[in-house]
Amino acid sequence: MSYVKPDQLIDQLVHSGVVKTNLTARQMFLRGTLSGAILGAATTLALTAAAQTGLPIVGALVFPVGFCVILMLGLELVTGSFALIPLAILEGRTTIAKGLKNFAIVIPAHIFGAGLYAVLYVGVITYLGTDTTDPMIQAIIHMAEHKVLPYAAIGAGGVLVAIIKAMLCNWMVALGTIMFYTSTSASGKILGMWLPVLTFFGLGLEHAVVNMFVIPAGMLLGADISFGDWWGWNTGPVLIGNFLGAVLFTALPLYFSHRNKVNRAAALHDADAETTPELAASHS
Repeated sequence: MSYVKPDQLIDQLVHSGVVKTNLTARQMFLRGTLSGAILGAATTLALTAAAQTGLPIVGALVFPVGFCVILMLGLELVTGSFALIPLAILEGRTTIAKGLKNFAIVIPAHIFGAGLYAVLYVGVITYLGTDTTDPMIQAIIHMAEHKVLPYAAIGAGGVLVAIIKAMLCNWMVALGTIMFYTSTSASGKILGMWLPVLTFFGLGLEHAVVNMFVIPAGMLLGADISFGDWWGWNTGPVLIGNFLGAVLFTALPLYFSHRNKVNRAAALHDADAETTPELAASHS
């Protein structure tokens, strides 16, 4: 059977959090860069599908392809790590300092990867600034402005709305990350990941890494957004909300639903008894 039972699932989640915090800085940055670019590509695929069909839900149906590629290749996506690393810290298997190091390297890497893809994609759809007729131009501008201007219009309340939408988003994204570990087969992993991620994109919720592509791309295309608007009304609050959603709505409830003294002690004993090849490789 390819199904992984919940108590075994918790072991895998904790172990994955340990591995992520023991990667080298180079590994974190490269894996984070690739993830940022891949989510940018998945976002443009979704916008293209929605424009071609006139049905936004079709865009939501295809968007998870990027998420699946990221997890299947073992790359770094901070919104998933927001669920995994705190569990490893909770069990004393890694430290807060190592967790913060991961976040501090991977988030700038996402910005670099997503920004690089944004520059290249904008160059393509505008033919290096000589053509403004591609329908994707207005689609990206509209999406970027919609992720900033409505929040700015209502002030402090807008920040709260952004945080709540980000919490709801990463409730689904963290579930998608965890569903990856519920199967040992590639097809099972993909199906498990697909459904929660489809839900977040279809509901128009706020995902910090997606926005690291959308908003800069919109700014390059002429959206009425400044750098301060991007971070003050979206990415800053959204990162906070994504973290809270992953921890409070997904990681901790699932952990305390299935973890007990017996299976935790067994997991700690297994961890002390041997160093897995994956963890050993992370130190190399």
